[in-house]
Amino acid sequence: MLSDKYITATIASLPECPGVYMYLDNNETIIYVGKAKNLKKRVSSYFVKTQQTPKTQIMLRKICTIRYLVVESEEDALLLENNLIKEHHPRYNILLKDDKTYPWIVVKNEPFPRVFFTRRKIADGSRYYGPYSAIHNVKTMLRTITGIYPIRTCHYALTAENIAKDKFRLCLQYHIKRCKGACKGLQSEEAYNDNIHAIEEILKGNIREVSQRLYQQMMNLAAEWKFEEAALLKERYEALENYSAKSIIVSPTLNNVDVFSYDDDEHAAYINYLYIVQGSVIRGYTIEYRKLIDESKERILAMGIVELRSRFSSEAKEIIVPFMPDMELSGIIFTIPKMKEKKRLLELSEQNVRQYKTDKLKQADRLNPEQRTTRILKTLQNDLHLKELPLHIECFDNSNIQGTNPVSSCVVFKKAKPSKQDYRHFNIKTVIGPDDFASMYETITRRYKRLSEEGEALPNLIVIDGGKGQLHAASNALHDLGLYGQIPVIGIAKRLEEIYFPDDSIPLYLDKNSESLKLIQHLRDEAHRFGITFHRNKRSKKQIASELDEVKGIGKVLKTRLLQKYKSLKRIKAAPENELAELIGAGKAKILTAYFEGKKDEHCCPP
Repeated sequence: MLSDKYITATIASLPECPGVYMYLDNNETIIYVGKAKNLKKRVSSYFVKTQQTPKTQIMLRKICTIRYLVVESEEDALLLENNLIKEHHPRYNILLKDDKTYPWIVVKNEPFPRVFFTRRKIADGSRYYGPYSAIHNVKTMLRTITGIYPIRTCHYALTAENIAKDKFRLCLQYHIKRCKGACKGLQSEEAYNDNIHAIEEILKGNIREVSQRLYQQMMNLAAEWKFEEAALLKERYEALENYSAKSIIVSPTLNNVDVFSYDDDEHAAYINYLYIVQGSVIRGYTIEYRKLIDESKERILAMGIVELRSRFSSEAKEIIVPFMPDMELSGIIFTIPKMKEKKRLLELSEQNVRQYKTDKLKQADRLNPEQRTTRILKTLQNDLHLKELPLHIECFDNSNIQGTNPVSSCVVFKKAKPSKQDYRHFNIKTVIGPDDFASMYETITRRYKRLSEEGEALPNLIVIDGGKGQLHAASNALHDLGLYGQIPVIGIAKRLEEIYFPDDSIPLYLDKNSESLKLIQHLRDEAHRFGITFHRNKRSKKQIASELDEVKGIGKVLKTRLLQKYKSLKRIKAAPENELAELIGAGKAKILTAYFEGKKDEHCCPP
């Protein structure tokens, strides 16, 4: 049975995307398969509901492992769930009792092939496409196809001999222009097969070329003022554009194929395995190798292929891989796909191996937060070429509006987390007007002069919110304090998130998704927020206090009493004199009212 710690960590790391989840018992046997539009929400629902059926409660007690496969859409999840249930027969799944399955579209192996839907696949050389999750999708696709390419629907044996004997007669489909009369020799087999080839391209999902051709034909007809014919093509064009014919299930001709993908990080390598039978994914598994020596990815992939093929007794003769492994297998073909269906299967495998890697990292971080912190700081140390691990980081930002009320903020991060009790504000004292460089010089000087005098610990890294100018001012302040070179300092410019170093005009560009850049951005954004909040509060207090301070006879005590009751200067001005008298006395209320009335007169225009 799963422990609460395992459940919490596993659910927290699950992706919020469509997929199929599998519950396994202690024998590694799949006991339940389910589909989900959102894997995290669906799996977590099993473990938070208090009212579970007895059957579900029994199943939950037998679960020892949770696995999953991610897919592109909910429809893909439905189809994959169906395949896995049929392959593994999980104990707690409802199994179909008849021979019906999802519908397919078949291109019949016969002269002048028919195209229709079926639920049964017959090994007669016909080509099957699908399966589709709903009959509605099949009918929509067939209507689209036959609307673009008229094909026969009759069951005639259209051999060359029968056509030559004139054994058939034209039917209604010909007269309504849904067929071109191949039965009477009005359409050649070559021309008919050209249409069948185009239809199969659409069924494979390669609709862009067909769609572009339809669009061009539509525009040509419109230019010739043939608007009715253009409108008909427009309907067909929009049907192709809006319809997604493909699922993760590819052509049934892809039978008995293994698919492997690879990903790694500093400490581990991950290999995902998919097994394909008649175009369907019936098995998926990911393994992890801990890196102990400097093995190449080609060698690791080879080891993974041998391990997984042996574990699942695979006899597939074709293996799809992202790159050639360091191995040769007798009678086995390795394929590095570049396009179409095999490429799509490899992309699905790569999506799953990336998700597995991400989830393992999230799970490890939740179980051991200190490990995550150390990893982030170690990455930052390597990216910035720091001598020490930056356990203590301080970030500075300036705030002013048109040069008024200039302030600076300092935020402190310890072990990559905000240490809010160490945050500091600085009212700029020696700078007149909007001068960010001088303000930064003053702030850095005051901050580290005080820390040095008090014997406090200095940071391992200083981050300046700004470009080369602000960074130069901060560097000068540290130099004048005799601290330059002792504390690493960098600047981050907002426009392109460039990282600047002192005495280096060429910026460093970190990966937009790197944990180093995200930590620096967090520092910068927190310093900006902290500074703006302080600046806004200071400006608001000054605006209120300055006008009340001008009223003679209203001292600090009365001013506080007024602000506590009315909250703003606007409300004080609107208050009746008798109401003010109750709060501050009749004499003071009369003085205050007369002052505000005088202010109104000053702003009135002369008649």
